[in-house]
Amino acid sequence: MLSWLAPIIVFGLVVFVHELGHFIAAKLTGVYAPRFSIGFGPSLLKKRIGETEYVLAAFPLGGYVRMASREDEATAFLEGGSENSAVRADNPKDGFDPNAMIPFGPKPIPESRWFESKPLVARLFIMLAGVTMNALLAYGIYVGLLLHSGYPTPIPIAAAVTAGKPAALAGIQVGDSIATLNGRPLANWETLLDSIGASANRQLELGVVRRGQTVDIRVTPAAEVLADPRTGVKRPVGRIGMVASEGFTPISVPQAFGAAWTLTIDNGGRIFSALGQLAHGVGVKDLGGPIAIAQVSVQAARGGIETLLLLVALISINVAVFNLLPIPILDGGQIVLNVAETIKGSAFSTQTRERILKGGLLIIGLLFVTVMFNDLSRNMQSIVHFFGRIFGRSG
Repeated sequence: MLSWLAPIIVFGLVVFVHELGHFIAAKLTGVYAPRFSIGFGPSLLKKRIGETEYVLAAFPLGGYVRMASREDEATAFLEGGSENSAVRADNPKDGFDPNAMIPFGPKPIPESRWFESKPLVARLFIMLAGVTMNALLAYGIYVGLLLHSGYPTPIPIAAAVTAGKPAALAGIQVGDSIATLNGRPLANWETLLDSIGASANRQLELGVVRRGQTVDIRVTPAAEVLADPRTGVKRPVGRIGMVASEGFTPISVPQAFGAAWTLTIDNGGRIFSALGQLAHGVGVKDLGGPIAIAQVSVQAARGGIETLLLLVALISINVAVFNLLPIPILDGGQIVLNVAETIKGSAFSTQTRERILKGGLLIIGLLFVTVMFNDLSRNMQSIVHFFGRIFGRSG
Protein backbone atom coordinates (compact mmCIF):
# COMPACT_ATOMS: atom_id res chain seq x y z
CA MET A 1 0.00 0.00 0.00
CA LEU A 2 2.83 2.40 0.90
CA SER A 3 4.52 1.93 -2.47
CA TRP A 4 1.33 3.18 -4.17
CA LEU A 5 0.13 5.79 -1.71
CA ALA A 6 3.38 7.72 -1.14
CA PRO A 7 4.05 8.56 -4.83
CA ILE A 8 0.40 9.57 -5.26
CA ILE A 9 0.68 11.96 -2.31
CA VAL A 10 3.92 13.47 -3.58
CA PHE A 11 3.08 13.68 -7.31
CA GLY A 12 -0.58 14.48 -6.76
CA LEU A 13 -0.20 17.22 -4.18
CA VAL A 14 2.59 19.07 -5.97
CA VAL A 15 0.92 19.07 -9.42
CA PHE A 16 -2.55 19.72 -7.98
CA VAL A 17 -1.33 22.81 -6.12
CA HIS A 18 0.39 24.04 -9.28
CA GLU A 19 -2.78 23.74 -11.37
CA LEU A 20 -4.87 25.21 -8.56
CA GLY A 21 -2.75 28.35 -8.81
CA HIS A 22 -3.53 28.69 -12.53
CA PHE A 23 -7.22 28.05 -11.85
CA ILE A 24 -7.54 30.67 -9.11
CA ALA A 25 -5.68 33.25 -11.20
CA ALA A 26 -7.90 32.53 -14.22
CA LYS A 27 -11.01 33.04 -12.12
CA LEU A 28 -9.67 36.29 -10.66
CA THR A 29 -8.88 37.71 -14.10
CA GLY A 30 -12.17 36.64 -15.70
CA VAL A 31 -10.80 33.95 -18.01
CA TYR A 32 -13.37 31.24 -18.72
CA ALA A 33 -12.23 28.00 -17.04
CA PRO A 34 -14.82 25.30 -17.79
CA ARG A 35 -13.05 22.41 -16.08
CA PHE A 36 -10.82 21.77 -13.09
CA SER A 37 -9.78 18.16 -12.66
CA ILE A 38 -8.11 16.35 -9.81
CA GLY A 39 -6.27 13.61 -11.66
CA PHE A 40 -6.30 12.44 -15.26
CA GLY A 41 -8.19 9.90 -17.32
CA PRO A 42 -11.83 8.80 -17.05
CA SER A 43 -14.03 10.76 -14.66
CA LEU A 44 -15.08 9.02 -11.47
CA LEU A 45 -17.08 11.94 -10.11
CA LYS A 46 -17.94 15.26 -11.67
CA LYS A 47 -20.18 18.16 -10.75
CA ARG A 48 -20.71 21.50 -12.44
CA ILE A 49 -20.89 24.46 -10.10
CA GLY A 50 -21.56 27.69 -11.92
CA GLU A 51 -19.63 27.69 -15.17
CA THR A 52 -16.94 25.23 -14.03
CA GLU A 53 -17.10 21.45 -13.91
CA TYR A 54 -15.10 19.91 -11.05
CA VAL A 55 -13.82 16.42 -11.82
CA LEU A 56 -12.30 13.60 -9.78
CA ALA A 57 -10.49 11.41 -12.32
CA ALA A 58 -9.26 7.83 -12.21
CA PHE A 59 -5.53 8.61 -12.00
CA PRO A 60 -4.99 11.08 -9.12
CA LEU A 61 -1.43 12.09 -10.08
CA GLY A 62 -1.96 15.84 -10.20
CA GLY A 63 -4.65 17.55 -12.22
CA TYR A 64 -5.31 20.16 -14.88
CA VAL A 65 -7.30 23.31 -15.51
CA ARG A 66 -8.89 24.10 -18.86
CA MET A 67 -8.99 27.72 -19.95
CA ALA A 68 -10.60 29.27 -23.01
CA SER A 69 -7.74 29.82 -25.43
CA ARG A 70 -7.31 30.12 -29.15
CA GLU A 71 -4.58 27.47 -28.84
CA ASP A 72 -6.98 24.99 -27.28
CA GLU A 73 -6.90 22.55 -30.18
CA ALA A 74 -3.10 22.61 -30.35
CA THR A 75 -2.59 21.86 -26.66
CA ALA A 76 -5.76 19.93 -25.76
CA PHE A 77 -4.03 16.54 -25.82
CA LEU A 78 -1.70 17.77 -23.07
CA GLU A 79 -4.45 18.73 -20.64
CA GLY A 80 -7.41 16.48 -21.13
CA GLY A 81 -9.24 17.26 -24.34
CA SER A 82 -10.71 20.04 -26.41
CA GLU A 83 -13.30 22.49 -25.14
CA ASN A 84 -14.12 24.04 -28.51
CA SER A 85 -17.08 21.89 -29.42
CA ALA A 86 -20.30 21.91 -27.43
CA VAL A 87 -21.85 18.75 -26.08
CA ARG A 88 -24.87 17.52 -27.98
CA ALA A 89 -28.44 17.82 -26.75
CA ASP A 90 -28.98 14.15 -27.65
CA ASN A 91 -26.24 13.05 -25.23
CA PRO A 92 -27.79 13.81 -21.81
CA LYS A 93 -25.07 12.11 -19.78
CA ASP A 94 -22.77 15.01 -20.68
CA GLY A 95 -25.14 17.43 -18.96
CA PHE A 96 -26.21 19.50 -21.94
CA ASP A 97 -27.40 22.94 -20.85
CA PRO A 98 -29.04 25.10 -23.54
CA ASN A 99 -28.17 28.24 -21.55
CA ALA A 100 -24.51 27.37 -21.01
CA MET A 101 -21.34 28.16 -22.93
CA ILE A 102 -19.19 25.64 -24.72
CA PRO A 103 -18.56 22.83 -23.79
CA PHE A 104 -21.71 22.50 -21.66
CA GLY A 105 -24.04 24.22 -24.10
CA PRO A 106 -24.25 25.88 -27.51
CA LYS A 107 -23.43 29.47 -26.52
CA PRO A 108 -20.09 30.76 -27.84
CA ILE A 109 -17.45 31.97 -25.39
CA PRO A 110 -17.30 35.79 -25.36
CA GLU A 111 -14.04 37.12 -26.72
CA SER A 112 -13.45 38.98 -23.45
CA ARG A 113 -13.31 35.63 -21.60
CA TRP A 114 -10.49 34.19 -23.71
CA PHE A 115 -6.99 34.02 -22.28
CA GLU A 116 -5.51 35.96 -25.20
CA SER A 117 -7.97 38.81 -24.73
CA LYS A 118 -6.47 39.74 -21.38
CA PRO A 119 -3.68 42.31 -21.03
CA LEU A 120 -0.12 41.02 -20.67
CA VAL A 121 -0.04 41.68 -16.92
CA ALA A 122 -3.11 39.47 -16.38
CA ARG A 123 -1.68 36.70 -18.57
CA LEU A 124 1.64 36.82 -16.70
CA PHE A 125 -0.29 36.66 -13.43
CA ILE A 126 -2.05 33.48 -14.59
CA MET A 127 1.12 31.84 -15.87
CA LEU A 128 3.15 32.67 -12.76
CA ALA A 129 0.40 31.59 -10.36
CA GLY A 130 1.29 27.90 -10.67
CA VAL A 131 4.95 28.26 -9.68
CA THR A 132 3.94 30.74 -6.98
CA MET A 133 1.61 28.18 -5.43
CA ASN A 134 4.40 25.57 -5.53
CA ALA A 135 6.70 27.96 -3.70
CA LEU A 136 3.97 28.74 -1.17
CA LEU A 137 3.37 25.01 -0.61
CA ALA A 138 7.05 24.48 0.21
CA TYR A 139 7.10 27.61 2.37
CA GLY A 140 4.00 26.48 4.29
CA ILE A 141 5.49 23.03 4.90
CA TYR A 142 8.71 24.57 6.21
CA VAL A 143 6.79 26.89 8.54
CA GLY A 144 4.72 24.00 9.91
CA LEU A 145 7.71 21.72 10.45
CA LEU A 146 9.74 24.48 12.11
CA LEU A 147 6.89 25.27 14.49
CA HIS A 148 6.36 21.58 15.22
CA SER A 149 9.95 20.37 15.59
CA GLY A 150 12.03 23.50 16.04
CA TYR A 151 15.13 24.67 14.19
CA PRO A 152 17.97 22.21 13.48
CA THR A 153 20.99 22.78 15.72
CA PRO A 154 24.51 22.64 14.26
CA ILE A 155 25.36 19.73 16.58
CA PRO A 156 24.76 16.35 14.91
CA ILE A 157 23.56 13.44 17.01
CA ALA A 158 24.56 9.81 16.42
CA ALA A 159 21.26 8.17 15.46
CA ALA A 160 22.72 4.78 14.49
CA VAL A 161 26.16 3.21 14.89
CA THR A 162 27.12 0.10 12.90
CA ALA A 163 28.91 -2.57 14.87
CA GLY A 164 32.45 -3.30 13.71
CA LYS A 165 32.79 0.01 11.87
CA PRO A 166 35.23 2.81 12.85
CA ALA A 167 32.65 4.81 14.84
CA ALA A 168 31.68 1.84 17.00
CA LEU A 169 35.30 0.73 17.41
CA ALA A 170 36.24 4.25 18.53
CA GLY A 171 33.55 4.22 21.22
CA ILE A 172 30.84 6.44 19.70
CA GLN A 173 27.40 5.53 21.07
CA VAL A 174 23.86 6.18 19.87
CA GLY A 175 22.70 9.52 21.31
CA ASP A 176 26.16 11.09 21.43
CA SER A 177 26.24 14.74 20.32
CA ILE A 178 29.24 15.61 18.15
CA ALA A 179 30.14 19.10 19.39
CA THR A 180 33.64 19.67 18.01
CA LEU A 181 35.80 18.50 15.12
CA ASN A 182 39.58 18.65 15.51
CA GLY A 183 39.13 21.06 18.41
CA ARG A 184 36.76 23.45 16.60
CA PRO A 185 32.99 23.81 17.08
CA LEU A 186 30.95 22.35 14.26
CA ALA A 187 29.23 24.92 12.04
CA ASN A 188 26.67 22.36 10.89
CA TRP A 189 26.32 18.63 10.46
CA GLU A 190 27.16 18.77 6.75
CA THR A 191 30.63 19.94 7.80
CA LEU A 192 31.10 16.73 9.79
CA LEU A 193 29.91 14.57 6.87
CA ASP A 194 32.17 16.41 4.40
CA SER A 195 35.16 16.13 6.74
CA ILE A 196 34.64 12.41 7.25
CA GLY A 197 34.31 11.89 3.49
CA ALA A 198 37.54 13.79 2.82
CA SER A 199 39.53 12.03 5.58
CA ALA A 200 39.79 8.43 4.44
CA ASN A 201 42.49 6.67 6.51
CA ARG A 202 43.23 9.91 8.40
CA GLN A 203 42.46 10.30 12.08
CA LEU A 204 39.85 12.81 13.24
CA GLU A 205 39.39 14.15 16.77
CA LEU A 206 35.75 14.45 17.85
CA GLY A 207 34.46 16.17 20.93
CA VAL A 208 31.43 14.15 22.02
CA VAL A 209 28.85 15.23 24.60
CA ARG A 210 27.40 12.20 26.40
CA ARG A 211 24.92 12.69 29.26
CA GLY A 212 26.29 16.14 29.90
CA GLN A 213 29.93 15.04 29.94
CA THR A 214 32.49 15.81 27.21
CA VAL A 215 34.39 12.82 25.83
CA ASP A 216 37.30 13.09 23.37
CA ILE A 217 37.21 10.39 20.72
CA ARG A 218 39.67 9.66 17.92
CA VAL A 219 38.27 7.91 14.87
CA THR A 220 39.85 7.00 11.53
CA PRO A 221 37.38 6.85 8.62
CA ALA A 222 37.68 3.75 6.44
CA ALA A 223 38.09 4.28 2.70
CA GLU A 224 35.25 3.23 0.40
CA VAL A 225 35.43 3.76 -3.36
CA LEU A 226 32.34 5.67 -4.47
CA ALA A 227 31.35 7.75 -7.53
CA ASP A 228 31.35 11.51 -7.11
CA PRO A 229 27.69 12.64 -7.48
CA ARG A 230 28.70 15.63 -9.60
CA THR A 231 31.36 14.19 -11.92
CA GLY A 232 30.75 10.45 -11.77
CA VAL A 233 34.49 9.87 -11.14
CA LYS A 234 35.15 7.12 -8.61
CA ARG A 235 37.35 8.05 -5.67
CA PRO A 236 38.00 6.87 -2.10
CA VAL A 237 35.59 8.41 0.39
CA GLY A 238 35.83 8.19 4.17
CA ARG A 239 33.10 6.37 6.09
CA ILE A 240 32.81 5.62 9.82
CA GLY A 241 29.57 3.65 9.95
CA MET A 242 27.45 6.25 11.72
CA VAL A 243 24.14 7.79 10.74
CA ALA A 244 23.81 11.32 12.09
CA SER A 245 20.64 13.24 12.74
CA GLU A 246 20.06 16.81 13.82
CA GLY A 247 18.99 18.14 17.14
CA PHE A 248 16.30 20.80 17.30
CA THR A 249 15.68 23.91 19.38
CA PRO A 250 12.24 25.54 19.85
CA ILE A 251 11.49 28.48 17.56
CA SER A 252 8.99 31.33 17.78
CA VAL A 253 6.32 32.01 15.15
CA PRO A 254 8.11 35.08 13.68
CA GLN A 255 11.37 33.13 13.60
CA ALA A 256 9.65 30.21 11.87
CA PHE A 257 8.27 32.47 9.11
CA GLY A 258 11.70 34.02 8.58
CA ALA A 259 13.60 30.73 8.63
CA ALA A 260 11.10 29.10 6.26
CA TRP A 261 11.58 31.95 3.79
CA THR A 262 15.36 31.45 3.95
CA LEU A 263 15.00 27.69 3.40
CA THR A 264 12.72 28.21 0.40
CA ILE A 265 15.04 30.74 -1.24
CA ASP A 266 18.18 28.70 -0.51
CA ASN A 267 16.72 25.49 -1.92
CA GLY A 268 15.46 27.31 -5.00
CA GLY A 269 18.94 28.78 -5.50
CA ARG A 270 20.54 25.34 -5.26
CA ILE A 271 18.18 24.01 -7.92
CA PHE A 272 19.02 26.93 -10.24
CA SER A 273 22.72 26.17 -9.70
CA ALA A 274 22.15 22.49 -10.48
CA LEU A 275 20.33 23.44 -13.70
CA GLY A 276 23.28 25.63 -14.63
CA GLN A 277 25.60 22.65 -14.19
CA LEU A 278 23.29 20.49 -16.31
CA ALA A 279 23.52 23.05 -19.10
CA HIS A 280 27.26 22.33 -19.17
CA GLY A 281 26.70 18.56 -19.14
CA VAL A 282 27.62 18.06 -15.48
CA GLY A 283 25.36 15.77 -13.45
CA VAL A 284 23.18 14.49 -16.31
CA LYS A 285 23.66 10.91 -15.09
CA ASP A 286 22.29 11.91 -11.67
CA LEU A 287 18.94 13.09 -13.03
CA GLY A 288 15.99 11.08 -11.74
CA GLY A 289 12.56 10.58 -13.25
CA PRO A 290 9.19 9.23 -12.13
CA ILE A 291 10.63 5.89 -11.01
CA ALA A 292 13.28 7.56 -8.86
CA ILE A 293 10.76 9.97 -7.35
CA ALA A 294 8.39 7.10 -6.57
CA GLN A 295 11.18 5.15 -4.89
CA VAL A 296 12.31 8.14 -2.85
CA SER A 297 8.68 8.84 -1.93
CA VAL A 298 8.29 5.35 -0.47
CA GLN A 299 11.55 5.70 1.47
CA ALA A 300 10.48 9.11 2.77
CA ALA A 301 7.10 7.76 3.87
CA ARG A 302 8.84 5.03 5.83
CA GLY A 303 10.83 7.74 7.58
CA GLY A 304 7.63 9.35 8.86
CA ILE A 305 5.25 12.13 7.91
CA GLU A 306 7.87 14.85 8.50
CA THR A 307 10.32 13.24 6.07
CA LEU A 308 7.56 12.82 3.48
CA LEU A 309 6.53 16.48 3.85
CA LEU A 310 10.14 17.58 3.40
CA LEU A 311 10.25 15.61 0.16
CA VAL A 312 7.00 17.24 -0.99
CA ALA A 313 8.49 20.67 -0.24
CA LEU A 314 11.69 19.93 -2.14
CA ILE A 315 9.88 18.52 -5.19
CA SER A 316 7.45 21.45 -5.12
CA ILE A 317 10.37 23.88 -5.34
CA ASN A 318 11.87 21.76 -8.14
CA VAL A 319 8.59 21.95 -10.07
CA ALA A 320 8.44 25.72 -9.56
CA VAL A 321 11.99 26.30 -10.80
CA PHE A 322 11.71 23.81 -13.68
CA ASN A 323 8.48 25.43 -14.93
CA LEU A 324 10.24 28.79 -15.12
CA LEU A 325 12.64 27.48 -17.77
CA PRO A 326 12.06 29.19 -21.15
CA ILE A 327 10.95 25.96 -22.83
CA PRO A 328 7.71 25.98 -24.86
CA ILE A 329 4.77 24.22 -23.11
CA LEU A 330 6.32 25.12 -19.73
CA ASP A 331 5.18 28.26 -17.93
CA GLY A 332 8.52 29.97 -18.58
CA GLY A 333 8.27 29.30 -22.30
CA GLN A 334 4.70 30.60 -22.44
CA ILE A 335 5.76 33.74 -20.59
CA VAL A 336 8.54 34.38 -23.14
CA LEU A 337 6.11 33.71 -26.01
CA ASN A 338 3.47 36.10 -24.67
CA VAL A 339 6.02 38.84 -24.01
CA ALA A 340 7.45 38.37 -27.53
CA GLU A 341 3.98 38.65 -29.07
CA THR A 342 3.33 41.83 -27.08
CA ILE A 343 6.60 43.38 -28.30
CA LYS A 344 5.85 42.21 -31.85
CA GLY A 345 2.40 43.81 -31.67
CA SER A 346 0.57 40.76 -32.98
CA ALA A 347 0.23 37.03 -32.34
CA PHE A 348 2.48 34.52 -34.04
CA SER A 349 0.88 32.52 -36.80
CA THR A 350 -0.65 29.13 -36.05
CA GLN A 351 2.14 27.45 -38.01
CA THR A 352 4.82 29.28 -36.02
CA ARG A 353 3.16 28.39 -32.73
CA GLU A 354 2.92 24.74 -33.76
CA ARG A 355 6.62 24.69 -34.61
CA ILE A 356 7.49 26.26 -31.26
CA LEU A 357 5.25 23.78 -29.45
CA LYS A 358 6.82 20.82 -31.28
CA GLY A 359 10.27 22.12 -30.36
CA GLY A 360 9.27 22.30 -26.71
CA LEU A 361 7.80 18.80 -26.85
CA LEU A 362 11.04 17.52 -28.37
CA ILE A 363 13.11 19.03 -25.55
CA ILE A 364 10.80 17.66 -22.86
CA GLY A 365 10.71 14.30 -24.65
CA LEU A 366 14.51 14.08 -24.71
CA LEU A 367 14.64 15.01 -21.03
CA PHE A 368 12.02 12.36 -20.21
CA VAL A 369 13.94 9.70 -22.15
CA THR A 370 17.13 10.69 -20.29
CA VAL A 371 15.65 10.47 -16.80
CA MET A 372 13.83 7.23 -17.59
CA PHE A 373 17.08 5.75 -18.95
CA ASN A 374 18.85 6.81 -15.75
CA ASP A 375 16.07 5.33 -13.60
CA LEU A 376 16.07 2.03 -15.47
CA SER A 377 19.88 1.85 -15.54
CA ARG A 378 20.10 2.32 -11.78
CA ASN A 379 17.44 -0.31 -11.17
CA MET A 380 19.02 -2.76 -13.62
CA GLN A 381 22.35 -2.36 -11.85
CA SER A 382 20.67 -3.21 -8.53
CA ILE A 383 19.02 -6.28 -10.07
CA VAL A 384 22.31 -7.46 -11.60
CA HIS A 385 24.15 -6.98 -8.31
CA PHE A 386 21.38 -8.80 -6.44
CA PHE A 387 21.52 -11.86 -8.70
CA GLY A 388 25.30 -11.65 -8.75
CA ARG A 389 25.38 -12.01 -4.97
CA ILE A 390 22.96 -14.96 -5.11
CA PHE A 391 24.88 -16.88 -7.77
CA GLY A 392 28.18 -15.93 -6.18
CA ARG A 393 27.10 -17.51 -2.89
CA SER A 394 25.78 -20.62 -4.57
CA GLY A 395 29.10 -21.17 -6.31
